[in-house]
Amino acid sequence: REQGITIDVAYRYFSTNNRKFIIADTPGHEQYTRNMITGGSTANLAIILVDARTGVITQTRRHSFLVSLLGIKHVVLAVNKMDLVGFSEERFNEIVKEYKQFIAPLGIPDVTCIPLSALDGDNVVERSERTPWYNGISLLDFLETVHIDNDHNLSDFRFPVQYVLRPNLDFRGFCGKVASGVVRKGDEVIALPSGKKSRVKSIVTYDGELDYAFPPQSVTLTLEDEIDVSRGEMLVHPDNLPVVDRNFEAMLVWMDEEPMDLNKSFFIKQTTNLSRSRISNIKYKVDVNTMDQLSVDNGRLTPDDLPMQLNQIARVVLTTAKELFFDPYEKNKATGAFILIDPITNNT
Repeated sequence: REQGITIDVAYRYFSTNNRKFIIADTPGHEQYTRNMITGGSTANLAIILVDARTGVITQTRRHSFLVSLLGIKHVVLAVNKMDLVGFSEERFNEIVKEYKQFIAPLGIPDVTCIPLSALDGDNVVERSERTPWYNGISLLDFLETVHIDNDHNLSDFRFPVQYVLRPNLDFRGFCGKVASGVVRKGDEVIALPSGKKSRVKSIVTYDGELDYAFPPQSVTLTLEDEIDVSRGEMLVHPDNLPVVDRNFEAMLVWMDEEPMDLNKSFFIKQTTNLSRSRISNIKYKVDVNTMDQLSVDNGRLTPDDLPMQLNQIARVVLTTAKELFFDPYEKNKATGAFILIDPITNNT
């Protein structure tokens, strides 16, 4: 507190007539990258706060990179303390231009810039008369109306099985959360990894049966044929399969106080699947402040730098003991994300 650094992620819950909100206030300091990743991993939208006097600083760039890494599709650049620069339109445009140039290669689809002065609430809830040159809406109006329903992947059906429900001899259902896509009664499905096919007989919920289900609903599917499916396996449509592989590349954020040990085997948890896994190679590390790729090949790292340390981000190659069913993260967050667990300490 003395140093003015937020360490923990603070959550605030509130609702308006239109929506329920959870705000996660994450720390900006480089030392707490893992807290930022934790807070942002489930978010639909990020508000990146900049001071109108200092403009785009290293921290702004670092946060924007982490937001793009997590696949957050909506970003608000909130230019605060406009009162200290006399509500200058030129200063606001200057910051917006610099930010948009920086963010262009990150591929974030929706970026909105709003001038604010939180001191008297200018443009926070109500439009301010002190920024007559700003034609947009206030921050709260934007948060209430931003369209996030399309952020779910509705084209690739993925149903990781959590639990097999067998209350009596006549009922066998597969429980789980629809990770992506839409499933309808009568759809043909295929179970991975066995490759056995069947049709959806019913979609059962606590409140009765449904004709179709979509994310993020949790449902129980019953099939017309008795096929063997257990936890960690996945039901998908036969004409739209995920990648099934034991080797893949991924961006990894190291969250453990202990440095990475390349000789160690970890548990990998992806959807409901758990497997043993090894890190077979580190391709490069990313400097979170400049987005530069540092590797041994380009002379930016020595071989001694290679095991990852706390808060570092790197592109790694992983090998798992059994096949996983996944999609690229930017296309499908639910099946493209995973965690590694240290088998001795259980640290994530």
